[in-house]
Amino acid sequence: MLKCAGASDLGRVRHNNEDAWYMDAERGIFLVVDGIGGEAAGEKAAAIAVDRIRARLERQTGSVEQRVREAITVANNEILRAARGNPQWQGMACVLTLVAMDDGSAVVGHVGDSRLYEIRRGAIRKITHDHSPVGAREDAGELSELDAMLHPRRNEVFRDVGSEEHSPDDADFIDIERVPFESDAALLLCTDGLSDQVTSDYIRLLVERNAGDPAAAARQLIEAANTAAGKDNVTVVLVEGSKFAAASADAPRLGFRVGSAVALAAGVLLVALFVVGVLRTLQPSKLVTSVRVGPRVLQVDASDNGPGTLGVAVSQALAVAQAGDIVQFAAGREYHQPVRLKSGVTFRGSQWGEMANGSRAILRLAPGAAGPAVLGDNVRDVRIQGLRILADPQAPLPQGILLVDSSIEIDDTEIEGATIGIEVRGASRLLMRASTIRDSLAEGLLASGPSSLWLSHNSFLHNHGVNLAARDGAQPSLTGNVFDKSTLELPTDLKPESVREQNFLLDAKPAPARRGGKP
Repeated sequence: MLKCAGASDLGRVRHNNEDAWYMDAERGIFLVVDGIGGEAAGEKAAAIAVDRIRARLERQTGSVEQRVREAITVANNEILRAARGNPQWQGMACVLTLVAMDDGSAVVGHVGDSRLYEIRRGAIRKITHDHSPVGAREDAGELSELDAMLHPRRNEVFRDVGSEEHSPDDADFIDIERVPFESDAALLLCTDGLSDQVTSDYIRLLVERNAGDPAAAARQLIEAANTAAGKDNVTVVLVEGSKFAAASADAPRLGFRVGSAVALAAGVLLVALFVVGVLRTLQPSKLVTSVRVGPRVLQVDASDNGPGTLGVAVSQALAVAQAGDIVQFAAGREYHQPVRLKSGVTFRGSQWGEMANGSRAILRLAPGAAGPAVLGDNVRDVRIQGLRILADPQAPLPQGILLVDSSIEIDDTEIEGATIGIEVRGASRLLMRASTIRDSLAEGLLASGPSSLWLSHNSFLHNHGVNLAARDGAQPSLTGNVFDKSTLELPTDLKPESVREQNFLLDAKPAPARRGGKP
């Protein structure tokens, strides 16, 4: 008996949902679709794909592989026909991942960069291969998962459903694969709104944490993508085998599956050691025992004795933080000591509900404290979310954030009044979304050296120097940003008309309306 659930969400940035999903547990059909085309065209392509695929798979003639090929091909050609008949839909297409269950295995049909993961026995495996330049490099081991997530070209695809006519057996169109589906496994189908925002290991954690309740897992996966910025629509379909809940439920409690007398004895010993550890912590001893089941949230607002105490609390959190942990600042509180970033750690000032109410954690250095407010020096896989960094007239701030040879994501963060809002040096990778840099005394964002910048839906307002300067080999990718003036220093190979078309320059003529393409 399969347990399954699906869900889709608009995200935090988009105005319409171009994703779609379909689930028929009785027939064993599961599908996620990500529409391409903008306006209503992407939604139309996704709707056509769901309708045509469902109709073909319900006619159980031919092998399952044949039915999957024909279903996707029928959808492809119908999307193309509809686009040719309506000028407003020209260029529409979609990417999709389809699973059809067949006698203990899953037949997978895949085109594009949506994904299928298998989660089993504490591990996650990506079954599909992204049909994209960045995805191909990730699959080949040339890019790490995070580097691929941060790459400015990660949303480009070289295969889709609907842009040109196909027959079922065309080469380089549909990937077909039959994989075993074990009873203690789960399959997760998702659009890139999830996989571009949430690492595979954290996806696994959320699915296993909710084993037996796929609807709760789907909700938490979507919440995680939205918390990470929600820059895209996000859709998930989760299918659990009959033993997935039982297998996953044992693992977090004792770290193994109880299946023998030896295992039971080991469990008793483990419990005894845990009790001894607890008792020893009550004595004046420095023994610390740590059993990590998932990311820890290290709160830094435990004391209410003023900024000095809060600064010590931040230092203590950083001292013990490990990769995967979250350092959680308190919404509405001020912190007065600089923060030095640590690889793999998330620094979270506020969560979505708090930010919506205008309550953010504030980082404002005390007079006499040396800037920058936030420093990342040779760190990797770092995320900053929901902070507000303010310069104090009594404490000049050379940089709000300084990054040197680091890779980092910045979401929903405000930087105000620094000399330079963000400075990026060396071979760094910066992904910044839905953030604001305002009232800088010089550059809003200054990047120098062979850095890669992916800037999406940010605001650069009232900066006294250049809003954005990319020098000495820095390569920015700009989508949906607002610049209150067109003072931009960009590489010569970045065409001004492309910048104007894809962003909002408030002192320039409005950019023409765009259609088509995944941003």
